[in-house]
Amino acid sequence: MSGKKTPVEKLTDLEAGAELKELAEEISSHDDAYYQDNAPTLSDGEYDALRARNQAIEAAFPHLVRGDSPSQQVGVAPTSGFSKVTHARSMFSLGNVFSAEDLADFLGGIRRFLKELTDDKNIPLEMVAEPKIDGLSISLRYEKGKFVSAATRGDGSVGEDVTANLKTFKELPFELKGNVPDVVEVRGEVYLSKSDFAELNRHQEDAGEKVFANPRNAAAGSLRQLDETITATRPLKIFAYAWGELSEPIGDTQWAFFEQLKSWGFQVNELTQICGDLAELMTVYDEISGKRAQLDYDIDGVVYKVNRLDWQERLGFVSRAPRWAVAHKFPAEKAQTIINEIDIQVGRTGSLTPVAKLEPVTVGGVVVSNATLHNEDEITRKDIRVGDTVVILRAGDVIPQVVEVILNKRPKGLKAFKYPTICPICGSDAVRDEGESVRRCTGGVICDAQVIERFKHFVSRGAFNIEGFGSKHVEAFFDEGLIKTLADIFRLSTHEANLKTRDGWGKKSVANLLAAIEERRTIPLERFIYALGIRQIGQANARLLAKQYVSLGTLRQAMKDAAVIGSDALSDLNNIDGIGPSVAGDLIAYINEDRNRELLNDFESQLNIEDFEAPDDSSSPIVGKTIVFTGTLETVTRGEAKAKAEQLGAKVAGSVSKKTDYVVTGPGAGSKAKNAEKLGVAILSENEWLALIDEG
Repeated sequence: MSGKKTPVEKLTDLEAGAELKELAEEISSHDDAYYQDNAPTLSDGEYDALRARNQAIEAAFPHLVRGDSPSQQVGVAPTSGFSKVTHARSMFSLGNVFSAEDLADFLGGIRRFLKELTDDKNIPLEMVAEPKIDGLSISLRYEKGKFVSAATRGDGSVGEDVTANLKTFKELPFELKGNVPDVVEVRGEVYLSKSDFAELNRHQEDAGEKVFANPRNAAAGSLRQLDETITATRPLKIFAYAWGELSEPIGDTQWAFFEQLKSWGFQVNELTQICGDLAELMTVYDEISGKRAQLDYDIDGVVYKVNRLDWQERLGFVSRAPRWAVAHKFPAEKAQTIINEIDIQVGRTGSLTPVAKLEPVTVGGVVVSNATLHNEDEITRKDIRVGDTVVILRAGDVIPQVVEVILNKRPKGLKAFKYPTICPICGSDAVRDEGESVRRCTGGVICDAQVIERFKHFVSRGAFNIEGFGSKHVEAFFDEGLIKTLADIFRLSTHEANLKTRDGWGKKSVANLLAAIEERRTIPLERFIYALGIRQIGQANARLLAKQYVSLGTLRQAMKDAAVIGSDALSDLNNIDGIGPSVAGDLIAYINEDRNRELLNDFESQLNIEDFEAPDDSSSPIVGKTIVFTGTLETVTRGEAKAKAEQLGAKVAGSVSKKTDYVVTGPGAGSKAKNAEKLGVAILSENEWLALIDEG
């Protein structure tokens, strides 16, 4: 819109209606440019003026307020509305333990990893225990002591920019004083107290709006609003507990950082304590669990972290979780209900998984109508039958499961469940290999269920992470023939006109989906490998393969060569630490199958699949080198040595080949050292190894 505007009070109904229509379209267009393309076409002042004009006309002509009015769009999907932020340090998730025995195993793993703890059982392993807040993870960035930005966790690597929303928080320190690094990222959990949640829902109900299911959903929905003035009306709070990027260290312990957070003015959880052993950890766990009902905020467990930061650094991470921290979840909630049906679902690898269709029941504040039955052995062991009354269990976000059958409530005449040997989707044989608990459909690509599940996996968060491409879209697009292979997703723009005619779809929603697809035409090799959905290739194995082969072309050629029994390529694949013969067999079979070769060719013609990038550490002398450890190491454990080598950009192999660069030996080195001598591979003592990586 341009030119001089007619004063609102002089507009006729016809003029006001026409201008509101024009404003709705124009503001929507600018929203797309700003939030989707990160390329604003107006200054903030000009944009604000448009919204102010829209608001003024609506106030004067309330009977003309449009359904697509900018003032009515508070529910716009934030995943497509917020700009993206790449975290300077990834925001990892935590592993879980559910019992004292699990926790003892976790602590034992730390002791086995760190040499001094392995050798001397009397050295204390101090842990910091703190309540696990059930909220939304956030990262707050400060530069020169001043708050500059905030981001949600997102997928751990990339989050959403919610800076404007955080600026509405009343209890957040926006300037840090005292001992403040030039750059510090403070991480914590955004939450809504139970009392504030109840008050919010009362307001929602009074206004005729939908009430929230629980405080966590309310907190997430309140924080992730495109209109920060809505966030400002919600009494959100933050518990701070960790850090991301730091320009300089703060203290030597987790506890020292906890105290520093308090001095900066952050809200920290005062139930946090230091513990010296398993018994003390369990005492704190019981104490916090006992107070759970009286707390004015939701918690779902206790988090334990190694107190010493130098030990945290050495322990590092495994897959996407730290070795030095774990969440001890509270016991799962249980309920009784009836099994109405047992449904067999077919997964992307052909696995037939039984799912109990339940009489709906509320467990832990969530209505549950499905529960996993795991596999046919589990059904037989528990003698689960359709019509049984059962106890179901739900632990946190874990899929509900059937714990036991209440036999004295079993109606007479119920027949034992007969597990299918034919795929219920495509009619192919469903076979169970020796030693496996899972029965699998042999239909492969002719089984629609497997194909659809592969599509769902492909667009999921850990894979291509295509926003707005949910399960219902996958199923609908596949059923209508719009996508037949995974690569067809990147040709959906050719069906744009068709998409716009679908129920519930409009110009903007179609544009958002196609824009989200376009954003994913560039993808790192490890995510691409994982997205393919190859059996036994999870995120950790995908990263190992990307690190070993660097590029998709190299990986494909290596798997072609590895199909020859006795080949060096097969030996190299089996030598990757963490990849065994079974995984190797599935990978080789997938890469060399004719249809998959065509699919990979299709992908290479449409996508930019980025080569794996080793850590940017030009000072490391072992980047890209292949290392084998053998014998008993004396200054560090073998696990820590492997982790350190990988951290410095090396590849760790399980056996020696002519492609091995170094074999690091300790007392008791056997055949691997002899093989190294025969092949002329450099052999290093532990001291020579430490000197090489500059840790001697």
